[in-house]
Amino acid sequence: MFIRIRNMREDKDLTQKQVAEYLKMSQTGYSKYETGENNIPAQILIMLSELYQTSIDYLVEKTDERLPYPKHRKNN
Repeated sequence: MFIRIRNMREDKDLTQKQVAEYLKMSQTGYSKYETGENNIPAQILIMLSELYQTSIDYLVEKTDERLPYPKHRKNN
């Protein structure tokens, strides 16, 4: 299910260990996200979307639009 996070990691020439270190977790734990063995918590999805500069919807294959959503500007 989460083949896209693996593809994004490989596109950036990162190892699972490097991404796991960025996420402050073990490589084994991260590997389970890529294989779909474990669900990915929202905070991890946020961190991955920031690392890969894309949207969470793209990472979880809800859209094929790779660009992140524009940030909302707060009205004063």
